[in-house]
Amino acid sequence: MLKNVAVALLDGVHPFELGVVCEVFGLDRGDEGLPVYDFAAVSAEGSTLGTHVPGLTVSTPYGLDRLEEADLVVVPAGRAYAVRDYPPELLDALRRVVDRGARVLSVCSGAFVLGAAGLLDGRRCAVHWHHAEMLARQYPRAIVEPDVLYVDADPVITSAGTASGIDACLHIVRKEHGPEVANAIARRMVVPPHRDGGQAQYIERPLPRSECDTVGEVLVWMERHLDEEVTVEQLAARAHMSPRTFARRFQQETGTTPYRWILRQRVLLAQDLLEASDETMDAIAGRTGFGNAAALRHQFVRSLGTTPQAYRRTFRGPQAA
Repeated sequence: MLKNVAVALLDGVHPFELGVVCEVFGLDRGDEGLPVYDFAAVSAEGSTLGTHVPGLTVSTPYGLDRLEEADLVVVPAGRAYAVRDYPPELLDALRRVVDRGARVLSVCSGAFVLGAAGLLDGRRCAVHWHHAEMLARQYPRAIVEPDVLYVDADPVITSAGTASGIDACLHIVRKEHGPEVANAIARRMVVPPHRDGGQAQYIERPLPRSECDTVGEVLVWMERHLDEEVTVEQLAARAHMSPRTFARRFQQETGTTPYRWILRQRVLLAQDLLEASDETMDAIAGRTGFGNAAALRHQFVRSLGTTPQAYRRTFRGPQAA
């Protein structure tokens, strides 16, 4: 049973991510019949640490020895965590935590600390989508999943950016104490106890542009006619190529196939319309070439891990649904 929680701090820690852990595990809600944890913030770099907010510091009397008794050790995000070095004694302590069967949790760029300790090797893991490529490059043995909110590869749990730390913390509470306790804490925090979808719906994906002019004009035409059904043969004819040559050139210059390129642009257009208009799902499906609301929903869920209705609520508020 989870009783003892410690959060490991480094210089430049992000106050919000630290606050998330304190809110879930550090508040005494015993008068409400909720679990009370033996909680401590632990410093790996001196008793007073800077944060990424100018002038704001964090002080704690606890050192790394406090990690030896923790059932859960949390590493929140911090400034420049992707490019800095970490105290060897912290990495050793994190490895000991896992070796004795306790859990570790990272929030956002805290995953780089777990990576440096070797705790992501051979494990699925999550991190903020902005850091996913760098994490995968620095720790090639880690299995980085850039689209999810968190990954439970017990005893190593990793979460994506900022609010995903709340999701992961509530997930741990749910595992340890059941959904009623997790739901009660979520209500006190005024957050959903579980969020649908993953990071995919928040990732910025600008329209890819080709550096070569071979299929450039066809890309422009495709973008302007997303509501039309087209074949590779028709596109090849516009480019004055054979279908086989066109398909090969398209793959070389865009990194994908014509079908996948069109599908991605249709989903992007649907996202724009869901965010900026009150059009019905059928109308959006017609404008984006999906034909009907059912097909739109199917492809939207496949691409982003959430429904069009949920996406609209997320980015325009519940009244827009």
